[in-house]
Amino acid sequence: MNNAVDDLTMKTCRPCEGGTPPLSSSEITELMQQLDGWEFLEARIGKDYHFKNYYQTMAFVNAIAWISHREDHHPDLMVGYNKCRVEYTTHAIGGLSENDFICAAKIDTLFTI
Repeated sequence: MNNAVDDLTMKTCRPCEGGTPPLSSSEITELMQQLDGWEFLEARIGKDYHFKNYYQTMAFVNAIAWISHREDHHPDLMVGYNKCRVEYTTHAIGGLSENDFICAAKIDTLFTI
């Protein structure tokens, strides 16, 4: 894992207040380079994860729930039998914040444990 992602995983989410601007295009581009397999989708980032079975999928979803609770930042999840789509955006500011990238990096670390 590169140092940039390590830096994101070491950070914690900060509350975003109304009036806080979303990240700029250049900030998004820089942070996207620090994630593996995530895509930028107009004010959100997303990634598909695939599993062998429903049990593994649900274990992953529960791990995301724990991370979300700890960071107080919650993704949109689309869950199927052996797949889960994760999307982040910061609704309070109508776009992406560093919190979205912090949580994405932390979710990816679930596969390095």
